[in-house]
Amino acid sequence: MQTNLADFIRNTPDGDEADAILRNCVHCGFCTATCPTYQILGDELDGPRGRIYLIKQMVEGAAVTRSTQVHLDRCLTCRNCETTCPSGVQYGRLVEIGRKITEEKVTRPLGQRMVRRLLASFVPNSALFTPAMRIGQHIRPLLPKKLRDKVPARQRPLEWPTAKHPRKMLMLAGCVQPSMMPNVNVATARVLDALGVETLIAPEAGCCGAIRLHLGYNDEALDDLRTNIDAWWPYIEEGAEAIVMNASGCGATVKEYAHLLRNDPAYAAKARRVTELTRDISEILPEFEEALVAVSRRRAIHTVAFHPPCTLQHGQQIRGKVEHLLAALGVEVRLPADSHLCCGSAGTYSLTQPKLSYALRDQKLERLQAQEPQVIVSANVGCIAHLQSGTSTPVAHWIELVEHMLSV
Repeated sequence: MQTNLADFIRNTPDGDEADAILRNCVHCGFCTATCPTYQILGDELDGPRGRIYLIKQMVEGAAVTRSTQVHLDRCLTCRNCETTCPSGVQYGRLVEIGRKITEEKVTRPLGQRMVRRLLASFVPNSALFTPAMRIGQHIRPLLPKKLRDKVPARQRPLEWPTAKHPRKMLMLAGCVQPSMMPNVNVATARVLDALGVETLIAPEAGCCGAIRLHLGYNDEALDDLRTNIDAWWPYIEEGAEAIVMNASGCGATVKEYAHLLRNDPAYAAKARRVTELTRDISEILPEFEEALVAVSRRRAIHTVAFHPPCTLQHGQQIRGKVEHLLAALGVEVRLPADSHLCCGSAGTYSLTQPKLSYALRDQKLERLQAQEPQVIVSANVGCIAHLQSGTSTPVAHWIELVEHMLSV
């Protein structure tokens, strides 16, 4: 696709990147077949190819309208289209450039501005989010259903391992996971401990940056990235061998740090190193498969349905590892029909686009429950909470199941 960039974006990092991405697109339309919003809405402009046309028009100087913004807002950034695309179009990066332009050129309605500002200020701030979540969990039975859906039941806490090991790995605790689902982090640490690896958490590290980035607060998002790099760097210098991610949404974002900070002379090199070290827990455990089998035993849960998050299978291009590992531990893993499709969680999407989000959730749950599982497992806190709000079948992180099987 040939482009003629407008003066406002020509010879800028965003302009150069948009131009390169657009030139790879051949308009084949394969992406529309796997786009969740196109499948529901049937509008070309609510599919990747249509949104690419909109972004092309805006970088060439066409008027950017509220309608353009609406179509970009409806995108889940699931990146399913990237997996499907035969030309390697990096749509996720392109749509973020498009959203940045619309935020600069289109004034949102006041209500939207207030909601988005609140989400960007509140959700990534654990000092605010954690006490609010604890209050919400305490009074959860009294909350209206829509609000109760956003407040997972409080978990009975597991004990953090205290053993010291020569092998050490960092782990991002995250901004919402410690209060919403703290046992995901503890279970990860306990599994690694059983395998002779000590898990370290840098107290100063916080939100990975995804929430503010996807809401259009780019400068604040980049500050989140820099804060995490500063927090992790002493541990990296001391020899931490990996930065472990158990929330695939965070992992997909941290693996983009090198790209997002490529033009920051103070952080570009460190960001590259962070990206090199970042690994989803499903990428780490295969190295320990034999040892993990040796320290595990069969439990009552033997059949699960697995929802692979978009940020795992499309964002990080990780497929099959969770299924293989659970199968090695004696668990039957069943994938639902159209397992490549998004569940509708997508960070704050369920709050900004509730109708589409819940339609996708219900569709996903119907296909998961058709597998007749004892438990539904996933790999991202947002997906787990979103799915659990629509079913009585237990929904958990797969690493919690692995921890439950430890015999030590």
